[in-house]
Formats: sequence, C-alpha cells, structure tokens
Amino acid sequence: MIPVAEFKQFAEQQPAFKVLKPWWDVLAEYLTVAMLMIGVFGCTLQVTQDKIICLPSHESRENVSEAPCRQLLPPGVTEPPPTGDPQEQRGLKNNLDLQQYTFINQLCYETALHWYAKYFPYLVVIHTLVFMVCASFWFKFPGTSSKIEHFISILGKCFDSPWTTRALSEVSGDNHKAATAASATTAITGSGGTSSGDGGDKEKEKALLEPEKVVVVTEPPAVTLLDKKEGEQAKALFEKVKKFRVHVEEGDILYTMYIRQTVLKVAKFVAILAYNVVYVKQIRFLVGCRVETSEVTGYGSFCCNHTKAHLFSKLAFCYIAFVSLYGLTCLYTLYWLFHRPLKTYSFRAVREETGMGDIPDVRNDFAFMLHLIDQYDSLYSKRFAVFLSEVSESRLKQLNLNHEWTPEKLRQKLQRNPGGRLELALCMLPGLPDTVFELTELEALRLEAICEVTFPPGLTQLARLQELSLLHSPARLPFSLQAFLRDRLKVVRVQCEELREVPLWVFGLRGLEELHLEGVFPPEVARAASLESLRELKQLKVLSLRTNAGKVPASVTDVAGHLQRLTVHNDGTRLVALSSLKKLVALRELRLVACGLERVPHAVFSLGSLEELDLRDNRLRSVEEILSLQHCRKLVALRLWHNQIAHLPEHVRKLRGLETLDLSYNKLEGLPPQLGLCSGLRFLDVAHNGLRVLPPEFGLLQNLQHLALSSNALEALPDELFLGCRKLRGLLLGDNRLSHLSPHVGGLSALSRLELRGNRLEALPQELGLCPALKRAGLLVEEALYLELPVEVRDRMEEE
Repeated sequence: MIPVAEFKQFAEQQPAFKVLKPWWDVLAEYLTVAMLMIGVFGCTLQVTQDKIICLPSHESRENVSEAPCRQLLPPGVTEPPPTGDPQEQRGLKNNLDLQQYTFINQLCYETALHWYAKYFPYLVVIHTLVFMVCASFWFKFPGTSSKIEHFISILGKCFDSPWTTRALSEVSGDNHKAATAASATTAITGSGGTSSGDGGDKEKEKALLEPEKVVVVTEPPAVTLLDKKEGEQAKALFEKVKKFRVHVEEGDILYTMYIRQTVLKVAKFVAILAYNVVYVKQIRFLVGCRVETSEVTGYGSFCCNHTKAHLFSKLAFCYIAFVSLYGLTCLYTLYWLFHRPLKTYSFRAVREETGMGDIPDVRNDFAFMLHLIDQYDSLYSKRFAVFLSEVSESRLKQLNLNHEWTPEKLRQKLQRNPGGRLELALCMLPGLPDTVFELTELEALRLEAICEVTFPPGLTQLARLQELSLLHSPARLPFSLQAFLRDRLKVVRVQCEELREVPLWVFGLRGLEELHLEGVFPPEVARAASLESLRELKQLKVLSLRTNAGKVPASVTDVAGHLQRLTVHNDGTRLVALSSLKKLVALRELRLVACGLERVPHAVFSLGSLEELDLRDNRLRSVEEILSLQHCRKLVALRLWHNQIAHLPEHVRKLRGLETLDLSYNKLEGLPPQLGLCSGLRFLDVAHNGLRVLPPEFGLLQNLQHLALSSNALEALPDELFLGCRKLRGLLLGDNRLSHLSPHVGGLSALSRLELRGNRLEALPQELGLCPALKRAGLLVEEALYLELPVEVRDRMEEE
C-alpha cells in the first residue's frame, strides 16, 4: 500500500507550483482534465457493455456484396439512424445458437471494425496523459526541478515573512514623514511672506541652520513589530536570496526548457488533431462483416451494429474541440515567449511604489520566473523585491541591532574617558543602534569599525554630546542635523584609510576645540598635503594629524591665530618646509613625531608662546642648535626621546626655565656637568642610553622630583645626588651595574618609588627604613635582597 504521507506530500507540492503557472497553463490543465474524463468515460462504456452485435446477411454467400448492411439504409443516407424496422431475414434457417452469435460478434469486432473506432477511448487517455506529462516536464526535469523548488520555497518564505509586511508598511510611514517635512519646510520658508532674492535665501539658510529653530519630525512607531527570532529568519532570507540570485542569473535553462516544452506540446497537438479529424468518420453505427464461417454458421456476410458508435462520435467531436482549444493556448504561449523580453525583469514599478530605489533588475532564469509569477499575481514579485533591496536589508539590520542592544545593555558599557566625559564605545557592529540615542546622559560617543553610519533624527536627543570618535567608521550626517552638532561638539576624532574620506561636515563644526585626524594622503597629493579648509573652526585649539604629509598642510595656517597644540605624526615620512610653523603665534605645544627630522627645525625658535616641544622618534644625532631654544622663553618641557643623540651640548644650561627633559632611548654616554645648572628641572629621563658616570653636579638639581636612569651602564652614583635632590619622589635605577647603594638614600623623605632590579647589589642599605613614603609596592628589587633587610624595616614598609 502507498503510505498516506506520500499522498499528502504530493497534494502539498501541487499548490506550490501554481505560482509558476500562468492563466494559459491553468486553462490547459482544465482542458486536459476534460479530455481525460472523455477518455475514461469511453473506456468505461467499452468495457462494461457489448461492443458489437452482428446478424447474418440476407444475401447468399455466392452473391455477397461488399456492403452487406447497405440494403438496410434508406435512400440517400450513408449512416442509419439508431433505430429502424429491419426487413425480414431470408437466410438459411439453421437455428444459430448463442455461442455462434458470440463467436461472430467477437470475430467481426476484431476484423471488420476500424481500429480508430475500437481504440478511440484508449487513445484519448494516452494522449491526455502525454499532454499532462509535457505540461509538468520542466517541473521534474533534473536540470530545472531543483531551481524551481528552491525558488518556490524562498518565494513562499518571503511572501509570508513578517518583515515583508513591516518593510512595505514603513514605505507609507516614510512618505508621510517626507510630506510632513516638506510642509514644515514650506511653513518655515513661507511664513515671512513672499521674499525673494538674496534676502529670501539667507532667511531660508538661517532657518535651517540655527539650532534653536530646528524642526525635528519623528516617525511614528510602526504597528507591526518583529521579535528577535523573526528578525533572524528575515536576515537568513536575505542571504538565501543573494546566493540564489547569483546562482540563477548565470544561465537560462528554465527559459529554454519551457520553450522546448511548449514546442513539444504544439507538435503533439498538430499530430493528434490531424489524425483525429481524418479518422473520426470511421466511427460508424452499421458495419459490414465478411468472414469465411459458412461451415460453422452457414453464412459468410453479416450486418453488425456498433452499439456505442453514436455516443463515441459525439465524444470524438468534443475531444477534437478540446484539443483545438488546447492548441490555441500553446500557440499563444509561443507568441508570449517570443514577443516579450523575458530574459530581463525590471522592478521600476515596484521601486516607484515602495520607494526602495535600489532594487536591482534581474536577468535570465530569475527574470523569466518573475514574469511567470506576474501572470499569476504581481503581489508576489512586489513582496519578493523587498529581499533584493539593500535599503530593506539595512533596515532589518537596524531592527535586529535595536533588539540586541537595548538601552539597559548600552548603559552598562558607559564609562569615563581620559577627558572625564561619560563615553559609550561601540566596536565592529553592523550598524549604529537607534537605542543609542535614548541615552540622553551621553557625553562622548566612540564608534570603531562600524560600516556606513548614518545619524538619524534621534541624534537631537543627545543634548549633552560633546565628543565624537569615528574610527574607520564612515559617517553621514543629514544637513538638518549639522546645525544641531555645529555648536555642541567640542572634540572630534576621525581615523580612515585616506584623509579624503574625512566627512566634509567635520570642517563646518564651528564650536570644535579639538580635531584629531588619522589617515594617509593619496600619492598624487602626498607632497601637497592638501586638507579641507579649517577657516570655519574659529575655536579650534588642538589639532592632531597622523599622516604621511611631505609638509605641514597649508590649511593649518587658517587656525594659526588661536591654535594652541599641534601634533604631526608622520609615520617616518620626512617632513620638510616647516616655515609655515612661524605663523602659529599662539602655539603652546608642538609635537613632531616620526617626521624624519635630522635637526631641530629653525621655525620652532620663533614660537614665543611655546611651552612644550616633543620631537620623538626622529633622526636627531646632534642638538647643537638647542641654544636657540632660549628664545622660547616659556618652554618648560623638551622631549627628545627615541632619537640617535650621542652628545648633549654644554649650553643646555641656558634653558633655565626647563622643568621636563626627556632624553631616553638615545646613544648618550655622558651628560655635561652644566646640566646641573638647570635648576628648574623636575623631571629628567635619560633611561636606555649608555651612561657610565653621573656628574656630581646633579646634586644642584634641588627641585628634581623624578629621575630615570634605568638601562644604562652606571656602576656607582655620586653621594651629591642623594644629598642635594631632597625632593626626589621617583628614582629608577634598574638594569645598571650598581654594586652598592649609598646610605644617604635615607635622606630622601619624599621617595615613594625606587627601582633597583637588574643590578649587582649584594645588600640593601638599612637606611631605606628612614624613607617614610617608601612602601613595599614602590620598592622594585629582587625578593632575596628585600628579605635580607631587618624585620623592623620590612614591617614598616608593609604597613598600609
């Protein structure tokens, strides 16, 4: 027995294929059903009732005519009526019994009756089954069935997906929003009368740009809501549609197979119609029969009656009519196939109706199936197009983001940044959740590796936002929102591959105080170092550029009058033509990092307001021109670390106002005694050099608070260091060759950090216990040396 499940599966598959059956295929199905009913009805009659009834002819066997039943016909009639009065039979009276009549009936049926009259019902059934097979051949062909089943499966899911309804419903919301915004703009620009010319333009610009007059139109919440599971299912559908489109658009096997199927049906129709029209007249009511059975029956001619000939004749004409209608549908199908551009499908009407202008046109088999679907119901194509639109996909991603990143979850990520602002940092998300704009307490927003950030109108809810970081996150800001950020943002950080990708709206933030840009200049403009104009940044005080410029960008001079800190990190590219730095009269901090400098730029000596100079990671070998830095009378910090300096000139003593000097990671083997005359030094770092001896004049640095001498070759320290530098808080002596530490270290009452690891010390002086600020956590030394200290000293250091 056939399982019920198989019947159920077949019943479910048939309705699924109906979307790919246009009206002519549906009509052809009904016609084949009617033809099949004709064939089955005819077969039933032929099987259940007598097929032919024969009587002996009145003519003798010597004079048997070719038509023994002709004498029973009225004059001028070729086929007798169903009923009539037969003439008296004048044959031999041999009393034929029932067996003889049955024998004659069977024999005449096989020999005298035309084959078309005998097998007409069976032929109808066979031909109808052939038509049915031809109509469904492309659904079952190995090269097409998998594509069709996959397409119908995806189509059904797209049609029933809640996201389809949500996406189409949002179109009306967007149109309503656009109409409302247009009316609001009309109200703003038209409220003051019919002003024209420059005055009208200025009033329009003012109304759009002033933050106090920004009209924010919020979109009403959609009625249809998606839960997280439905959102994930819709996301999977987008991926399936993309893969299916790539796979199906590569060939046109479905289109070719449908043409072949239709041509086959036309050929079958022509052949069947032709021979049915020719042989339908062979279905006769009376049939003459001549057989050599006189030895058995005594007669050689018989008149036979085909009992169902009249009904079969009517069925045959009905069958011919149905076949003709079937053929007309096939001919129309061929006309439709060859006179329509079925290999391309345009969603122009759908784009205009739904507002999703990015729905792409499709080709080949994909287009052909969509044309077939339109013949069934164009709504399927409209709902399927939702999953071809990148705009729709981005909306879905946005919805899934909002489900995943709730306001409560985002608040857990809030923390204070180094600037003291309450910051939210988001990294590597597919988009920017709308729930971010519900955090009204947010002061700083950091977006890293987020593709295609578009700020929505909800940005206006972040009234406290002052800092924005866009790290490899290209962002678009609508014009209506630029006025909102123009006076609010104080700090902006942008990292991108090329500086040309920096959003242009950044250069219009007139309230900006800090701007940090990181990216390379394209090869054609690397030397020119072009950068957008900074003229609008009237309050900019800090500018940081990490790039590969050959010279300081000319646009820096746009803010020369009020710029206080400039950082140029050139990643090793040599920076030349620094004469433009002279115009930065208000500059207080200058950092030229990895700029390939071989000497201190002369333009620096003209900066009278300069307080800090950082030349880290350059190629400085000599700093003889350090004497000219005395013209920078406000200079308090000089950082020459990570260079190749081998000698520090004696006239460093001229920098009496210097408080910080960083010479770490150089090639110094000695320090001039005149360095002790820089009495204002508080921070001195000469770590990672080759120092062997420290001059006793270091004891003159009475204000020194931090001294870093680690990673050198010092074997001893002068006692003057401990006797004169009473304010030392941090003393780093690690990785040297010290064999002992002076007991005078106990006189450093402010010492809280002492590093001694990596030396040749045999013991620690007990006088360390006289340093009240030194605790165990601040003493970096080998554990064995520490345990050799007296117990009372260790106890005091371990006290909290």
